Amino acid sequence: MSGITTHVLDVARGRPARGIAVVLERVGTPQSAMLGRATTDADGRVTAFAPTSSLQSGTYRLTFEVASYFATMRVEAFYPRVVVEFDVGDPAQHYHVPLLLSPFGYSTYRGS
Repeated sequence: MSGITTHVLDVARGRPARGIAVVLERVGTPQSAMLGRATTDADGRVTAFAPTSSLQSGTYRLTFEVASYFATMRVEAFYPRVVVEFDVGDPAQHYHVPLLLSPFGYSTYRGS
């Protein structure tokens, strides 16, 4: 299991957001490195990114490709993707990054 997980909830529909492609990257100097990609499951979750990599201290980025999710439902949306960057201070901890999503806004936080 990855030390980084996510959960996407479509707050406009009151349901998990299924089928959203998510890319996990480590942001560093001089360039970023793609660590894995996954698609949210029926519960809107990504519990592991493939391929997996050991977690290290540093800055990470999750990119949620939301345009196709909304297009599939024929819903006009403002954001084609949501990018969330966050810092991992202790690689021994688990980092859960939920995304609350609607067609014209989003919110995120550090979950448990």
